[in-house]
This record gives sequence, C-alpha cells and structure tokens, in this order.
Amino acid sequence: MTATLSLACVLAEAARRHPDTVAVVDGQVRETYAELWLDARAYAAGLRTLGIGAGDTVALLVPNVVDFPRAYYGTLALGAVVVPVHLLLTADEAAYLLRDSGAKLLICHTSQLAMGTAAADAAGVPVVTVGPRERSERRDDGPDAGDRQRLEDVCDGLPPLPSYVSREPGDTAVVFYTSGTTGRSKGALLTHLNLVLNATVNVFDVHDVRSSDVVLGCLPLFHSFGQSVSMNGTFRAGGTLVLMARFTGAAAIETMVREGVDVFHGVPTMYHALLDAAASVERLPRLRRCVSGGASLPLAVLERFNAAFGTTIYEGYGLSETSPTATTNQPHFGVRPGTVGHPIWGIEVEVARADVDDRIELLPAGELGEIVIRGHNVFAGYLGRPEATAEAVVDGWFRSGDLGRKDPDGFVSVVDRKKDLVIRGGFNVYPREVEEVIARHPAVVQVAVIGLPDEALGEEVCAVVVPDRGAGAVPGEHELIAWCRERLGRHKYPRQVRYVDELPLGPSHKVLKRELRRRYS
Repeated sequence: MTATLSLACVLAEAARRHPDTVAVVDGQVRETYAELWLDARAYAAGLRTLGIGAGDTVALLVPNVVDFPRAYYGTLALGAVVVPVHLLLTADEAAYLLRDSGAKLLICHTSQLAMGTAAADAAGVPVVTVGPRERSERRDDGPDAGDRQRLEDVCDGLPPLPSYVSREPGDTAVVFYTSGTTGRSKGALLTHLNLVLNATVNVFDVHDVRSSDVVLGCLPLFHSFGQSVSMNGTFRAGGTLVLMARFTGAAAIETMVREGVDVFHGVPTMYHALLDAAASVERLPRLRRCVSGGASLPLAVLERFNAAFGTTIYEGYGLSETSPTATTNQPHFGVRPGTVGHPIWGIEVEVARADVDDRIELLPAGELGEIVIRGHNVFAGYLGRPEATAEAVVDGWFRSGDLGRKDPDGFVSVVDRKKDLVIRGGFNVYPREVEEVIARHPAVVQVAVIGLPDEALGEEVCAVVVPDRGAGAVPGEHELIAWCRERLGRHKYPRQVRYVDELPLGPSHKVLKRELRRRYS
C-alpha cells in the first residue's frame, strides 16, 4: 500500500482540532478554521466543475487577503498543484510563468485583473476571479471584474468536497519560481512532504508556535517565507493569522497592537520600517517571538529592535528550494547574533569547497565555502530543467550559492551570495561585512554595497546609502569613506558612495542589488 500525504491536511487537521478558533483576520473579515476549510472545499468543488483535477496546475494571483488561503487550500484539496504568482511581475513575465508551469487555469483576484488578464490572454490560459464584484483598480481601458467568471458563483449550489484528495508524499504540491537574476526564472518543485515537514518542524521543534498565538501575515503569501512559515506554520499550530495586504511600519504596529499580535515574521527591510515607526508611536506590541529571514539582518538593526521592542529576533536562513527553512537560531541551542543558527530537525547543513562543481568536498569548521544542504526540505528539482537540477543537487547535497562558515559550536554564518561577491584588484570583498560597518553610522538608515566595473581593479566597492535626514546633515561622501577606512581593511572600504531616498525592493521586500548595479554601472 502506498503512503499518502497532502499539504491540505494542514488546514483540515486545524479545522478538526480548533474548529471555532479564528484562523484568519482580513480587515473586518474573521474566519474560523471550520469556516475556512469549508470555503476551501467549496472552491475545490468549483475548480472541479471548471475541469481541474488531481495533478493539474493552477496559478494563483492573489494578494494577502482571505481569498489566498481559500484558493490555495482549495486547489490542494482537489489534488492539484499551486503556482503562486508574484504580484509585481509584468504581464510578459507572468505569461512566461503560466506557459512554463503548464497552468490550466489562473485564479486572479479582482484587484489584479489588469496584469492577470493580460498575462493569461498572452499565455492562452483561462481566468476565474475571486474577490469583490466591484470593478478592479485599473486604467480606464482595463478589464472589468464582471467580464470574467467568478469562482464564488461557480461554487454556488455545489456541495463542497467531503475531504481532500490523497496524494503521495513525493508528489509536487507547490511550484515556486526563482527570482531569475541570471536569466529566465526556474520553477522549483516543492513536494507535500517538503512543505508539511517544514511547517511542522518550524512550529513544534524550533519556534514553539502555540494555538493561542496571533501572527502578523505581512510577508507576501506568494513567497515561500510568508506562505510556508507564516501561513502554513500558523495553521499547523492552530493559531490566528492577521493578514496585511500592504506593509508599512506604522500600519503594522497599529495592526499588531489592535489585534494582539505576539509573533512577527519579517525580512530586514520590515524591521527597519518598524524601528522607524516605533519612534513616533505611544504603544508598541508585546512580541513573544520574532523571526527574520530572506536576507541578512544587520547586527545594528537586530540590537536596536530587540532593545526597542523588548524581544529577541531569531534569525534564520533558507531558500525556495529548501521549503524554505534550513537553519535558524533556536532556543534549544541559544541565540548567537550575526549567525543564522543551527540546522532545523532532520536537516544537515555544511560548508563545501566553492570552486569544485562536480562533487561535494566538505570543509572543516571555520573555513569559508559554499553552504550545502540535504534532508527532507530539499526540493524535487527544477521543472523541465534536468541540467539545472543536476548542477544544483550534487552527491545528494543542494548547493545554495551562498558563501558561509560553520563554527565549532555548529552555528552557521552567511557571508554573502557568491554572485554578490566583489573582487577588487584580485581581493575578495564581501558586501555584508562592509554593510555591517556602514549600518552602525548614526546617520545611516539603510545601506547596500555593490561592485561596479573598474578598468584598473576589475571592480570597485560602492555603498548605496539611505541617510537619516531627520538626524541633521547628511554625512558627506568623504565622511562615510573615512568611517569605513577606520574599521575595514584597505581593500574593503568603499571608494564610492551614492545617496538615495530608498533602496529598490523586490516583491518579497529584498533589496534588488542587480537593479543598483544596472543603475550605477
């Protein structure tokens, strides 16, 4: 007999164990687990009427509103595969994703119809809408929500699925598309086993999420961090997820105080925004647990946040290809600021030689190399790209593309992305090390360090800085360079400084260094 497992069981079991607990808060909407699971099974019935069956692929273009978990778990309940679509893609980029994934249908929120319709029409994929009936936010010549079939109307009068369709643990549940920084984005195949275990381990073995917890769902649900850690993890524990469709620091603090949020998951730019907003509010939320991921969190920000909010940030590390969590600081091992902690339960994380491609040669503690990962969180490969899969998974280890170290106590540190490494005059410069120094300047709010082409040296170090204009005079370029020269080796400190009002961010709130390199090269 073949074992079965479905990611849909995360919501199904929560509805069985915590039927009357509020699962989702979306503005004035509050849905219990029993109601949310009923809605998901109703959506599944509607999708089946539209011709979707087990193994089919359904794309999901929905912001952080209650329709996301309804459609997500409804698709999974039918045994189909979910392809989350980034909200900030162009229509051409989204059309490529629809074609590459083989999507049979796009579920599009009415607020996203302008881009969703253009992408679906270009890809030849039918669209069904979810969300309000009123006209979508669009240009005057854009599509009307009334022009498309509504999934809610399709479901009307249909009996909901009695339960979810069983799947095998190794079957694909979700396809996450990578950012595509080096070409066309690739679809990473995440299995039911990958995602169920990652949510379970994060909740019960690492972060002790409780059914009484209230979690702020401000990370994009189309992204692996927001989807797997915030949404799936909260539902696995039976807690309450408070959704935010648009994040700002002030709005997040107001929402957390009003809803009694005690768990916050965010990326470094969100922690920056919360710190800025905290200076002008009278009351801050009481946060029991904070988790940071997605990019390296500057130590200066971590220390200031912990002091201001009276909490502890647990910084972790992972990728879409690792479901996503691979390591995190954990109460069991203690917290070591500047590191991403220990591997989670059942996962091995080591450091290997970065200059060897065809095999894995592990390095001893303390040596710099490429972070490699193996265990139940590693994806099943890239959709339709066996060569890319073979390059990424070698000897059973996933090659992360990140440079790091593992100390004798087992704490892992991420030094930088291999592709972000700056080679100045033949010497390696790791941007994060420079960023940590600049971030401690009292007049600096945010910083990103990049390498720019240089005829003599190959690359020159450039710091792109968001200054604290409220702190007085903006520090001059020479002042910042002198600050760095006192604290960094001669080959490391930046010779160029650019000032900006804000850093360019991607859909998952990560700084787009490739955009900065393009802008200033």
